[in-house]
Amino acid sequence: MLGLAGLFIFTTTMTTALAVGPVVSNVRASQRAGTQLVDVYYDVADADSSALTVSVAVSTNGGAGYFTPGTSASGAVGAGVAPGSNKKIAWNAGVDLPAKLFSNVRVSVTASDDTAPSGMALIPAGSFTMGNTFSPSEGYSAELPLHTVYVSAFYMDKYDVTKAQWDSVYQWATNRPVEVRYSFDNVGSGKAANHPVQTIDWYDMVKWCNARSEKEGKVPAYYTTSAQTTVYRTGQINVDNNSVNWNSGYRLPTEAEWEKAARGGAAGQRFPWGNTITESQANYISGAGYMGSSTYDMSNTGYNPTFNDGVEPYTSPVGSFAPNGYGLYDMAGNVWQWCWDWYGSYGSTSQTDPRGPVSGSYPYRVFRGGSCGDYAFHCRTAFRSKGYLVDYSYMGFRSVLPPG
Repeated sequence: MLGLAGLFIFTTTMTTALAVGPVVSNVRASQRAGTQLVDVYYDVADADSSALTVSVAVSTNGGAGYFTPGTSASGAVGAGVAPGSNKKIAWNAGVDLPAKLFSNVRVSVTASDDTAPSGMALIPAGSFTMGNTFSPSEGYSAELPLHTVYVSAFYMDKYDVTKAQWDSVYQWATNRPVEVRYSFDNVGSGKAANHPVQTIDWYDMVKWCNARSEKEGKVPAYYTTSAQTTVYRTGQINVDNNSVNWNSGYRLPTEAEWEKAARGGAAGQRFPWGNTITESQANYISGAGYMGSSTYDMSNTGYNPTFNDGVEPYTSPVGSFAPNGYGLYDMAGNVWQWCWDWYGSYGSTSQTDPRGPVSGSYPYRVFRGGSCGDYAFHCRTAFRSKGYLVDYSYMGFRSVLPPG
């Protein structure tokens, strides 16, 4: 039997280089004797950039699937890494890996010289396990079966879209020349400029993403038909997967993109930061013990007292709590976040960049993350919910953007 000194066996390392831009080479990984810490070394060169974004991914099955360590990885990883030799990442493998022994571990290091747009965070490419990794009795059957999903890199808003951000795009979109003018079902509500916008419907959010793209000179993502000739600007159109330009413009995250981003690079945790929750970490209703949540809900005050001003919804300013490993705020609580996908059942096979069922449980789309009006149970990263595409006071969203 191997003790801590033999917790992991690195039989293979993997060097990953981007085709254009930074080149990563000479990747090595070794465990520190008698600890659960793994040191990853690599070289990276780039002729025209002095600050790179470096990502590390780990496979425990010979490269069949990868996950990305989040806050458990430190050192020359993340944004602002300078090119050079013998760069070092320290990974606390004991945090991310529940088992004690793996015989074929591979490490992948990638680097990008793309700069994340203002207010957005890079979500690196990689695989993760999607669904409820705890006891099936802890959640709903819709959170299973567990399945491996590979998601390509993308950018995501660090914060829920605020009322101020919504208003800026809304005013621009609704005052354009009539032939390209946008119309929305709702003007949007928010308790303050820095609170999440809410009381808007799914159609409003999709059209707003298009307006944001056009306002910034980007090609929009959503169109009225699969021919992708008419930009979606008015009405309530159930845009399908073929009517989306997935390589341009702001859009809603797919459900898989949302869950990968919410997990922040950490594997198998209940929340974006760990396995318990308190009202110092998120804006939710605590202490109800709903669905057995008393085992992981460490607060017992009901509505978050910091934000309970007697006027519902009890939203909080975006960024009121610490971010997850990818630098995203409020991925649990505050307001629910709409996703792109129609609601449907999970499959057990591995997937790459899934975009949900073609039609799903019409007329329901997916929303995630819980809210200030919901319990710890609903704030779990694996929890899935669905709803009609109408306006709700506890519903918000954030945008994603493809790289390049």
